[in-house]
Amino acid sequence: MSIIINLDVMMAKRKINSSELAAKINITLANLSVLKTNKAKAIRFSTLEAICEALNCQPGDILEYRASSNG
Repeated sequence: MSIIINLDVMMAKRKINSSELAAKINITLANLSVLKTNKAKAIRFSTLEAICEALNCQPGDILEYRASSNG
């Protein structure tokens, strides 16, 4: 996957655990886990906005593009 979600890194920098963040942004722990493990196929802008507000960061702090290496 070319888009990497660095949510776990930002959470560590802000010293917040999954339960706290899930409660702040009003999503389930299961959905937060999908984001943290890069298994998400999409993210709603409203969710991204809530994450950025809760972690006091920019979308670019969480989302990263990496070129695919095809052999």
